[in-house]
Amino acid sequence: MRIVRDAALLEAAMASARAEAMAAFGDDEVFVEPYVEGGRHVEVQILADAHGTVWELGTRDCSLQRRHQKVIEESPAPGLSEELRAGLAESAVAAARAVGYVGAGTVEFLVKDGRAYFLEMNTRLQVEHPVTEAVYGLDLVALQLRVAEGAALEPEPPVGSGHAVEARLYAEDPAAGWRPQVGTVRELSVAMPHPHRTARLGRVRVDAGVAPGDTVTPYYDPLLAKVIAWAPTRPEAVRLLARALERARIHGPVTNRELLVRSLRHEEFATGRMDTAFYERHVAALTATAPQDDGAATAALAAAVADAQGRSRFGGWRNLASQPQEKRYRSEPDGTEHTVRYRLTRNGLETEGASGIRLVEACRERVVLEAGNRVRTAYDVAVYGDRVHVDSPLGAHAFTLLPRFPDPAAVPAAPGSLLAPMPGTVVRLADGVAEGCPVEAGQPLLWLEAMKMEHRVVAPSTGTLTALHAAPGRQVEVGTLLAVVTEEPKEPSS
Repeated sequence: MRIVRDAALLEAAMASARAEAMAAFGDDEVFVEPYVEGGRHVEVQILADAHGTVWELGTRDCSLQRRHQKVIEESPAPGLSEELRAGLAESAVAAARAVGYVGAGTVEFLVKDGRAYFLEMNTRLQVEHPVTEAVYGLDLVALQLRVAEGAALEPEPPVGSGHAVEARLYAEDPAAGWRPQVGTVRELSVAMPHPHRTARLGRVRVDAGVAPGDTVTPYYDPLLAKVIAWAPTRPEAVRLLARALERARIHGPVTNRELLVRSLRHEEFATGRMDTAFYERHVAALTATAPQDDGAATAALAAAVADAQGRSRFGGWRNLASQPQEKRYRSEPDGTEHTVRYRLTRNGLETEGASGIRLVEACRERVVLEAGNRVRTAYDVAVYGDRVHVDSPLGAHAFTLLPRFPDPAAVPAAPGSLLAPMPGTVVRLADGVAEGCPVEAGQPLLWLEAMKMEHRVVAPSTGTLTALHAAPGRQVEVGTLLAVVTEEPKEPSS
């Protein structure tokens, strides 16, 4: 999808949409429709048999989207008047009957100012169908198969109860323009944060598309799993889902987990006032590093202590005074560096810059620290090469262990170098782009195709394109040099 606000940009947007559609679906046909700005994405689940019965199974709100792809969905859609809800249900059933539809399907609308605009009908089950299953106690997949075999539905559908919310866990970095990530999934486990709760009070479901050891590649959508929470009320379901994601163990490529948790706890979402422009307004704040947050620093300390337990026969303990041990970590994905200096003496853990922390117990996979307020926190540490994951009730952190001394052979990229942000294929160059041509800051130079989407690479500054190594059809890895833009020298100020 492309939003075009200037007629002069229509042709380029059409070309980009056609290329992306052909790559994904083998069909480059596109169509134009009005853009409803600031609307909510509300859909109705239907199920119809071959005997004239059509079930309407409530509404879903799918307004939280990035690049027109859904991120968080829920059922029923909050804040709809009874008149609007009934109108959506009536329209969905009428659409199914008009075409003699048989099977499961979704009729989608954009809703704004109490008015509904028909968007499309998806003649299949949607990714978000589990929230409807949770509310209505159904297995829509099984029902769809029975209907296809000719079975008749009951005259009336079941009555729904409670509220369900689903979050899509993606291997992507929302802070870097939703850039897809690749790599090996080391661990992916999500459990009820409060296992003693009965199913009547809430439950969590995980539909995972990968398992530990699987590799996320650039050739498919980066969706890792869907996490669904059901509870008797919407606030309870939202809180349960946020907590389940927060406590999950997710090791491997960077994911959107932190964004999901912050989105679920955002006031606009909590009060049901969100629309499809939610992330356009809030993504910067939702992905910003929390100010004065020492959570990552303490997690890095736990990683360093665990590393000492694994490397030393005596766990890094020293009976005599010694120089502090030092470890350097880089937080992923924000790149913040943490230098940990500590001693393990007979008097306990001594740290530099983190006073008031006492080491309670430690092994190579688990470290328990006690803060000055005598609150103990357990940190689970998992190491995969130079990658370290630290999970605790206070949150999850991923680090890269940095070498003690920089590699003298490492050569930094020259100023103005454009490196491939992800593995993919160069699909095309911008018209007129060639070595030696002038370029403007922000000007599109080329497009990479990865994970069914095109990603634009732009000039970082105004200057001259002094090198161009990209060509249509070339496959590139992360960090491949695509082009170099030499910045125009600035005129001396008078």
